[in-house]
Amino acid sequence: MPTAPQNTDELYQALQENDRRPYGRTRTVTAEELVDAAEQFDEPRPLVHALLELQEAYTYGSEPRKSPVVFARLLNLFDEQPDVFDDRLRHLLFWRFKWVGHALRQLPEVPLTGLRQWLTEMRDRYEKADLGLQPYYGQAYQLAAHLGEGTTLAYELWASRTRTQLSDCEACEICERALYHLTQGDDERALSVWEPVLAGKESCQEEPARSVSYALLPLLRTGRTDRARELHLAGYRGCRRNPSMSQEVGRHLEFCALTGNEARGLELLAENRIMFDEVDSPLDQLGFLTGAEVLLQRVESLGHGELPAAGYAGRAWTVAGLRAEVRRRADDLAARFDVRNGTTAHADRRRARLDRAPLVDALELTLRARALDDVAPAAAVPATAPTSRTAAAVPDELPELIIHARALDEQGHPDAQACWARLRTLVAARDYTHPDDPAVGPLVRLRADLLAEEASRAGDKDEFTDAADLHEEAAALYDDAGEAGLAAVARACALLAMAEKAVEGAEASAGNAGKGADVAAENATQGTDAPAEDAAKDIDAADPKVAALTAAHTSMVRLHEETPDLTPSQEARLLRLRATALGLRLQTSRSPEHAAPVQAEIDKLLAFATEHDIAVQVSGALLLRTSTHALSGDLPAAVTEIDALLDRLKTDGPAWHLPRTLGLRGRLQLALNDAQAAHADLAEGLRLAAEWPTDAVDTARLHGDLAEAVMHLGRPDEALRHLTRSAELELRHGSRTDAFCTYSNAAQLSLDLGRVEDCIALLDSLLAEPDVAAGDVDDRLVAQLRLTRARALHAGEDLKAATAEFVDLAAESAGWDDDPGSHAMIAAETAVLLGESGEFDRAREAADQALAAHARAPRYEHLSNSLRELARLQAQQQGRHGLDNARAFLTDAGRIADEARAAEYETQGRSLATALAYEHGRVAAYAGEYEDALIALDQALALLGEPNRDDDAGEWAECIRLAGAVEGLYLERPAPALTRLEAAIAQLTALGHTQEAEALTSLATRLRDE
Repeated sequence: MPTAPQNTDELYQALQENDRRPYGRTRTVTAEELVDAAEQFDEPRPLVHALLELQEAYTYGSEPRKSPVVFARLLNLFDEQPDVFDDRLRHLLFWRFKWVGHALRQLPEVPLTGLRQWLTEMRDRYEKADLGLQPYYGQAYQLAAHLGEGTTLAYELWASRTRTQLSDCEACEICERALYHLTQGDDERALSVWEPVLAGKESCQEEPARSVSYALLPLLRTGRTDRARELHLAGYRGCRRNPSMSQEVGRHLEFCALTGNEARGLELLAENRIMFDEVDSPLDQLGFLTGAEVLLQRVESLGHGELPAAGYAGRAWTVAGLRAEVRRRADDLAARFDVRNGTTAHADRRRARLDRAPLVDALELTLRARALDDVAPAAAVPATAPTSRTAAAVPDELPELIIHARALDEQGHPDAQACWARLRTLVAARDYTHPDDPAVGPLVRLRADLLAEEASRAGDKDEFTDAADLHEEAAALYDDAGEAGLAAVARACALLAMAEKAVEGAEASAGNAGKGADVAAENATQGTDAPAEDAAKDIDAADPKVAALTAAHTSMVRLHEETPDLTPSQEARLLRLRATALGLRLQTSRSPEHAAPVQAEIDKLLAFATEHDIAVQVSGALLLRTSTHALSGDLPAAVTEIDALLDRLKTDGPAWHLPRTLGLRGRLQLALNDAQAAHADLAEGLRLAAEWPTDAVDTARLHGDLAEAVMHLGRPDEALRHLTRSAELELRHGSRTDAFCTYSNAAQLSLDLGRVEDCIALLDSLLAEPDVAAGDVDDRLVAQLRLTRARALHAGEDLKAATAEFVDLAAESAGWDDDPGSHAMIAAETAVLLGESGEFDRAREAADQALAAHARAPRYEHLSNSLRELARLQAQQQGRHGLDNARAFLTDAGRIADEARAAEYETQGRSLATALAYEHGRVAAYAGEYEDALIALDQALALLGEPNRDDDAGEWAECIRLAGAVEGLYLERPAPALTRLEAAIAQLTALGHTQEAEALTSLATRLRDE
């Protein structure tokens, strides 16, 4: 708290501000400071308010030891000065007797006699105040349930009584009744009782999150797996990172462990790591730790005890180590409660949870379905592991292994990866002894080979600077080994990598000349309709990216010419690199002048590879030729070329080129608007890709392209599965930026499909990734993920959380001097959410920020829509009192409409002027200015014009409906209103717009009846 309140008005304002904060240490510390401040005033009532706020902070901040102390002060004040407590404060005081009872049950150091004495105190106080005793019996039942004895009688004494104003809310009582039936072994009855809460009809501060956490396993046991999945996603979001709901988090961890989602469980455990240290309630600790132990026990039993796990602060934990520590602490807590209570209830309940077997083999909970192998350290699980084929045979003898790796690498065979990985491990060992074998060569040659292979992998991940450096280092070692040809190839690869670094935005790389596809081929279908006139004659000089590729090609040619005694394989690789450089140049420039040089280099490569029977380079040349046709805009020629290549691959190989080639053919078919043919090619490519390591055949790209194909075929849910699979493969391959971009698209698609909780769960998982949390991922990309999440929260009706995220994003994007347009849109959306929350002063500030950014980078439609919505919200919420401010928003929207018209901006839907006129009418109607509303609506109708058979008549009909309602209902002129409505109904019906006419017919009927 920056400055202590100087008077009671400032104190009350500070209390209101603190009440808007989330529960946790910041809110609690501020509440403590406000109590200190309140004690300085002579008036007792401000102190009562401050103490009530402090008790609430302790209760929901999971500090049960402090809550009863604060309540004791309140009770003393009530006894000494009862007149200070008005009806509201008196109600709060008696309500919180239950909070104290709950707090005392959570503390094993409080003797059982103390718990019962508090119940007696509560009963006496309620009887003296002439209050109904149902809340007292509710507390007596909860104590019996805690002890594990006498529950049936206690339940009947409570449940049979009529509710009072001090009874727990409906949602909480429903949960207690359902839990009683659950302990009796009646899952069906418990779920039936729970239904109003699970369906969202009853809720409170803790509900439905608490009920959901208990209902998950009964739902599984009764076969309602889809409902369990749905409620897990929504329910977990309601309790994550909330220390006062640590038991609920523990039950979600248990649910993950029992549904084959151990990897997600570890992810959620890491997200809630604070609960190991910040939960002060022993009972909550016990519940959380038991849920965590169920998860850790399951992971360890599956053979993953050495996986890292998030646990107590101060040390790094493995699953096995954390499980042992959790078990020790939880056993101690259960024993302490049972000693206090004189029963074995807590140890028995804990044992039952730990002994429970998985309820389903595998339930896909999120769009990001992962196994424990996926969360293992990178070194433990090779990213290139094949998905279904038998692992490549790796020779045991070292000389044979080295020779085999080089032979496979020369062929461009994917199995070379496994050999190089094995050699890298052997060479790194301290006791490595290099074989003295002329066929193998010196150790320096092998080290060069390993560096070259590492460089190629870096290039595959678009890490071009690292790739270039590694290739240069490999070239130097090849020189030392007397391998001039290999040194030349490595230097040519370095040249291409540095050129690719200059070509920002180019996708995928062709740094390894032995690979079966190249950059130009992979991107051949992108932007094929670029006009030829965009390419200038002097484009090399005008575009530094093109110039870099031209320079790289020139250097490669010179290097090629100056290197004697090249083997056929080495010469073919150099020719391939030369052709690839020019292919990239054509892709970058889209200039027709650059097409012929590529074809010339391809012809050289094809002729040489054919002469020397180098199959991998023949295939590569034909693939380059296909891409050149596509980049030149000749898609039919590209399809003809690739069809011939596919025939050749099927007969002569290499077989591992088939998935990539089919993938390119699928993209060509997409460019030709034949989604069905594209899907057939891509699906076949994906089937064949299963025979090879995923990154060697770019399985991630195949999934991404299949997502596009099935979207065109109207199957968005299938597209979503392909997008998420593509993203996860990109993550395994180390292409994290690409993966996050793909996941971002998946999140947006899931939101578009109305799968709000799926979207939020996916984004929560991504934003919890260590490199995101550490700030190592591009901040704009992370901002996009957060923006989509904020929109999903809004769609999921979590206005408070959505608004908080938008406010943070607006503050962050204000510093994006290079992108004021994005800040304009974010600030505008922020303003709307603040308006929905009723905070119109802050909404006005955000709108002004949006307008200032819009002045630098216009976003006409987005800003106009937001300003009109703000006007509507203020008029709707504040009526006549908010009319002036609402009209100020509309004035700003009018200025934007004028700017858009002057700029000849074309809107996506109705014109901004038409929308503005309609909003003027609606705002005036909300404020009771009905004549003004009718004038504005007539103006909107004039701007819309008459509907016709082909257009969407919905907006016109809505405008008629609102005008009819204003005129007939509020201005009480039914005759002209009916004339308007009947004419519109006849017009819409004649045009075939019967659905639009229904609302007008309903209003006309109402006017006639009235």
